Amino acid sequence: MSDILLDVLRFITLGVRTNAALRAENFFLRRQLSLFTERKVKARRADDGTRLILVLLSRLFAWKDALVIVKPETMIRWHRKGFRFLWRWKSKKRGRPRIRIELQKLIAQMAEQNVTWGEERIAAEILLKLGIRVSPRTVRRYMPKGTELGDRDPSQRWTTFVRNHAKSILATDFLVAVTVNFRILYVLVIMEVGTRKIVHFNVTDHPMAEWTLQQFREVIRGDESQRYLIHDRDSKYSAELDSGIKSMGLKILKTPVQTPTANAYCERIIGTIRRECLDFMIPLNERHLRSLLKEWKDHYNRGRPHSSLGPGIPDAASVLPAVEASRHVLPNDQRVIAKSVLGGLHHEYRLEKIAA
Repeated sequence: MSDILLDVLRFITLGVRTNAALRAENFFLRRQLSLFTERKVKARRADDGTRLILVLLSRLFAWKDALVIVKPETMIRWHRKGFRFLWRWKSKKRGRPRIRIELQKLIAQMAEQNVTWGEERIAAEILLKLGIRVSPRTVRRYMPKGTELGDRDPSQRWTTFVRNHAKSILATDFLVAVTVNFRILYVLVIMEVGTRKIVHFNVTDHPMAEWTLQQFREVIRGDESQRYLIHDRDSKYSAELDSGIKSMGLKILKTPVQTPTANAYCERIIGTIRRECLDFMIPLNERHLRSLLKEWKDHYNRGRPHSSLGPGIPDAASVLPAVEASRHVLPNDQRVIAKSVLGGLHHEYRLEKIAA
């Protein structure tokens, strides 16, 4: 492009010169060029910029006699190539304008989140709910590859299933803790997916199937609404353990191989235990670890807000006081009380009336 601009500037400067000077320079350049043509010296290959300039200049004079570097057929081919390029550029400008990038992303989001929706369903949703008229053919153009209704399985997604049955799903996983004398202990965590509540935990150095089954006997009493249990394919969950859990009325949902996100809620709690408790504590022994986790479990269930709950507190029994919302102003007759958790690692705050 820079070469083309320079050639254009040179052509403009030629316009201010006299005709006699231009004819003399033209003859001077032709005489020098004849020395190369007589010796049959091969010119270097012309680039696209040179080709375009020669095509444009050929419209101003009889170019066939002055052309020496290529054959006339080649010059005509260059001209046709330039015309095709110009036609494609004009066709793009005159075509139907593209829809806004925000709407493109919305169409892709709808197609990925709703496996049973096709382009007509998405177009109708956008028209009736958002008031934007988009044709189904345009919607199909911006749907991600593989999301067309005929190219995908319309079965329910795993995340959709978990959300729809969250109130009846338990999830479990193990984490490893190391004591001060490098003894390895295993912590079993069982949670309710719907409330994010830790319903049970226990510590052992040998997580045998019979020990693990006994932990579930303490949680599953038969009068709750739990119907499913999610766990991974670790060898700790043996066939005998699954059989015992099934006899309690629960259906086992094993996560796929190397897919920790399938048990994302429990994995999240395991990570929270590490980040908010065990990363700052060195357990002395099994009893000390159980004491630390018990205090942290009470804080997690009854005092720690969870953004995924609204925010809210997992334990429904811990009723929060009704506080009238105000902007940046505390009640005049109350003060803030802080309760230390895990020796001051965390704190819980509440309002308390000031004594008269």
